[in-house]
Amino acid sequence: MPQYGYFLSCEQYGPAELIEQARMAEQAGFQSLWISDHYHPWNDEQGQSPFVWSVIGALSEAVSLPIETAVTCPTVRMHPAVVAQAAATSAVMTNGRFRLGVGSGEALNEHILGDHWPPAHVRLEMLEEAIQVMRRLFTGEEVNHHGPHYTVENARLYTVPDEPVPIDISGFGPAATQLASRVGDGYITVMPDASMVEQYRKGGGGAKPVSGGTKVCYGTDKEECVRTVHRLWANEQLPGELGQVLPSPKHFEQAQQLVTEDMVRENRVCGDDVEEHIAELTKFADAGFDVVYVNQIGPDMRGFFDFYRTKVLPQLQRNG
Repeated sequence: MPQYGYFLSCEQYGPAELIEQARMAEQAGFQSLWISDHYHPWNDEQGQSPFVWSVIGALSEAVSLPIETAVTCPTVRMHPAVVAQAAATSAVMTNGRFRLGVGSGEALNEHILGDHWPPAHVRLEMLEEAIQVMRRLFTGEEVNHHGPHYTVENARLYTVPDEPVPIDISGFGPAATQLASRVGDGYITVMPDASMVEQYRKGGGGAKPVSGGTKVCYGTDKEECVRTVHRLWANEQLPGELGQVLPSPKHFEQAQQLVTEDMVRENRVCGDDVEEHIAELTKFADAGFDVVYVNQIGPDMRGFFDFYRTKVLPQLQRNG
């Protein structure tokens, strides 16, 4: 049976709200936390984007749940040597309850310093080299590295956890999934696709953890929930590589005019039907996921956590 965690959205909420949601998630019976790592929200309606490492520091004091970034891009906006220091400190502050989720990133967040945004295959090369650099730094030994994408000179992390920080790799296509199976400590995706999980496990991932996430909008008025999702998260229904290449929130706002409320209604769980929420999470369990994270889009946070505490999580545990 999978574990069930809560997905904190740094695009939609400020630091204090995220901390309060984490507390409510722990009280409701969720077993771990994901937290997004963004410089920008996807659109201005979402309206937030706090620095994730500051929030993780606060979370380490507020809750006892394991925490993972979903996901950090350690290649362009932040050098992998700096990400390694942030991750190592987070692991120390959480007593080893931190995992670093990484991915190849989006132009939305990563091009802000004016760096060239490379094509997908180069981004994966950069990600693999960044992981090599970070793993060496997690040993606490001095690192010198001169690679095709990164240079590190006389770098040593003095604050490191007892065990190296696990690095899970996000993948939405065959190439990224292959990288995850070859060099990752786990695999992250947001699609309940059994074939991708199978590719990961057979490609070398074996029994390492596979984690997935989804968004729902709990509320007593289903149509109001649909409108809320359409206003805040229509970007998730955009096809292809748009999510990786559009450079600013205003471009996503332009593109998401193509997304209709019917598309949201067909692709997102909206409302308070227990069976619909259970069916959405069960898709991930049936596809072979070890951990499933859920995010509440709508404003009724207390209602959502009460709903999951009393109706959804107990039934999922019975079903398992």
